[in-house]
Parts: sequence; structure tokens; C-alpha cells
Amino acid sequence: MIAAVWTTADTALSASVLLLLALSGFFAMAETSLVRMNRSRARALQEDKRRGSTALTTLVESPDSFLNPLLLLVLICQLVSATMVGVLAAHLFGGAGVFVATVLEVIVIFTMFEAIPKNFAVKHPDSAALMSAPVVKFILKWRVVRWISGILLAISHSVINLYGGDDVDSTKITDNEIIAMATVAAEEKSIEVTERDLITSVIAFGDTVVREVMVPRIDIVDVERTATVLEALTIAIETGRSRLPVLGEGIDDVVGITNLRHLASLVADGHGGDEVGVHMGEASFVPETKKVASLLTQIRRSQVHLFVVVDEYGGTAGVVTLEDILEELVGEITDESDVKAAVVEESDEADEKKSSGPWELSGRLNIDDANTEFGLSLPKDGWDTVGGLILDLAGGVPEEGDVFEHEHYRITVVRMDNRRIEEVLIERRETL
Repeated sequence: MIAAVWTTADTALSASVLLLLALSGFFAMAETSLVRMNRSRARALQEDKRRGSTALTTLVESPDSFLNPLLLLVLICQLVSATMVGVLAAHLFGGAGVFVATVLEVIVIFTMFEAIPKNFAVKHPDSAALMSAPVVKFILKWRVVRWISGILLAISHSVINLYGGDDVDSTKITDNEIIAMATVAAEEKSIEVTERDLITSVIAFGDTVVREVMVPRIDIVDVERTATVLEALTIAIETGRSRLPVLGEGIDDVVGITNLRHLASLVADGHGGDEVGVHMGEASFVPETKKVASLLTQIRRSQVHLFVVVDEYGGTAGVVTLEDILEELVGEITDESDVKAAVVEESDEADEKKSSGPWELSGRLNIDDANTEFGLSLPKDGWDTVGGLILDLAGGVPEEGDVFEHEHYRITVVRMDNRRIEEVLIERRETL
């Protein structure tokens, strides 16, 4: 039964309720969309010159600045509107009307001004964030809001610090998250698989040291200082090397570097009988623990493309070239001198074998590359290559046909070259 007639005050009260509920829905959408937005996405939207992106970028740089004010505004809008509805229902319908209005208000607020705005923000995060960011930024300029926000932020930080405040900032994107995002993007066909692999290589590139990419000491193609220019040119042509270390009294005494173009020029000018040592260039040295990324910068500045890698005792550990570094990023680079390189045809059968095995691998293959390329989980603890792992399992130099079992794998030594492990066969133990 109606307790009173509708008045102008009731109209104003109803309009106020609708306005407050609309604001609570907008703030709920803003809260969800802004919290879900990360800095990299906001900057990408700004680069695309989307309307509202500048304000969005400013807000996501400091999530604490907007989260507490938005939560407060949502709470105020909903509580005040609920109170007004109660007053209006009591005036019009009495005590029973208050109960009915409260139930209906809970359903309406949850459905219309909580669930719908937040689900819209989840399904359309960019649009919701761009729409709400300028408004939120404008509201945060109000002195009262900043003052209340500062108090709330101080209180929240004090409570959080009681449970330890040294956790990693969750807003920072880690290397693993970048790789995961690239993998998801590849699965959704947003980027190519090759682009995903390149991103993964670039991430790993920063942690790679020279020892992992160098040509080891035993594989160095060199020339004696006393050799003639013509002899050095012949060695360079036969081996397909464009640059050769020049040795003095042995492999640990690299006295210079010579290159194919210079040697050919000397022979053309009639200096083929001269000693290489007379015409060699200066050798450059790097420690085996130097980061590859740092070495790449050094190569760009110095224009030196071959470095002699030295170990902690000053001996020659190997050599590293620009090509070795680039291969770490883009994979194997072959040219006309790589006569042993074979063209691998891609097929579903080949892909299945690549992922399920068995695998015939070079002993010189880097373990990180083997794990990434074939989906293996070979351990890396004190060694860099598959051959190094075998030597550790064997406790010495193995022989062809030796079999070793480690965790999920059975590893067979297929081919040896003197004391070097050239080829191994890896099988999953559970498939045997």
C-alpha cells in the first residue's frame, strides 16, 4: 500500500540514485581496465596515437595513484545510492518497501553496475581503458581526492609492509613473461614461429658468454708466422675461412690476424713468397667469460670481426667471429664454403621426430640450443655442450658404443674423433 504520493523531492532523489549508480558502473569499468593494462601495451597504444593513450600511459606508470581513489569512489557511489533508495522506499512503501528495494538494489547493482561494466572491461580492455583514463586522470587532479588517496595509500602500505615489503614488483615484465607472450602470440598466429624464435634468442642473448659460441681451440684453423702468403691463401681457400690467426710459437702464442682479401691482394701484387708475419694485422683478445652482447658492441665500434678467446690462464681457448655471434641470434648461417651443410625439408613427420626423438646430435652442440630446438631438458652444470655432458657422465673419455642413462634419457656415443665426441644418439627412456 502506498504510504505517500510522489513528490518533486522524490524525483530529485531518484535522479541522484541513477547518476550515482551510473558513476559506480563507470568507476568499476575503469578499475578493471586500468588494473589489467600494462605499461608496454599502454605505450603501444600511445605510439598508435589513440585518443586517451597519453593519460593512460601516465596512470599505468603508477597503479597505486589511481587504484585506491577508484575503489573509494565506487564504494561511495554504491553506499550513498543504497541509502537514498532506502529513504525513497521507506517514504513511498514503508518498512516492507525498504526490504524489497534492498533486495532489488543488490541484484541491480551487481548485474548492471558491477558485472556488466567489469566484463566489458575484460572483453574490451583497450577501449575501456582509453575511455576511462582521461576522466580518472582529471578526477585525480582534485585536491580532496589526492589528499584522501594519500592517506589510503599510506595506510595500505603500512598494512602490506607488516607481511613483508620486499617482494618483486609485479608490474615489471620478466624475461620469462616476454617469452610466454611471444609463444602465445605465435600460437594465435599474431606472429610467425620464426619471429617467436628470434625473440627467444634475443632474450637469451643477453646471458650468453663468449665461451658458449666460440670455435673451440681444437677446431681453430691457423697459419704459422713463417708460412708464405701464398700458403696462407691456400689454407684460407681450402678451409673456407676469411680470417686466420697467425701463430708464433704455438697455439697459445697468437701474434696476429690475416684475412683472405688481404692475402689475395698480396699475391696479385707479387708478394706471394713473403712471410705472413710481415703483412699480418694486430690480433684482438677477449676473455671467454665476456658477454656476447657486449662483444657485439665492441665489434661494431672496432670493426674487428675475429677475436682470440683466452682462458683464465692466458691460453688460447678458441676464436669467435661476427658470424658466430649472429648465429646465436638467427640460427645457423651457411654459405658456399659450408659443403657439409644439408638442406632439411620441413614436414609433419620431421616435426614429429624433432619433438619426440630419437635425436642424433653433434657433441659440439650447445646444450641450451639442444634443449630449445628439440624440447629436451638436458642438464647444464659446469659444461656447455652435449659432449661435455657425456664426459661428465663417463668420468673420462668414452668409446664409441658406450651408453649412459641420465634421468629421462639414454645417450649413446655414436662417433668419436680421437678424444672428441662427434655424434651422439639421445632417446627417451620411457619409450624404450
